[in-house]
Amino acid sequence: MGKKNPEIPHHVSEDQEREYWSQNDSTDTIDWNDARPLVLPNLKPSLKTISLRLPEHMLADLKLLANKRDVPYQSLLKMFLAERLENEMKRLVS
Repeated sequence: MGKKNPEIPHHVSEDQEREYWSQNDSTDTIDWNDARPLVLPNLKPSLKTISLRLPEHMLADLKLLANKRDVPYQSLLKMFLAERLENEMKRLVS
């Protein structure tokens, strides 16, 4: 089967492509029945640096826990946040 309409315009930027697909239905262009799963093992998530103010005692506790687990404290903080976000999202949808 393949593409229904091979005329997908060339986009000079991701913003332009994002705008195009927000206004056009991909089922008019692509036959999704022919789609195959794709694994991207080396894809890294986009990261955003933030500034976070914590009470000194909280940061000290976090560093102590991280040291005992032999992980960087920032990584431990991300793990804690990920766990809490997952739990809160589950509560939100139930």
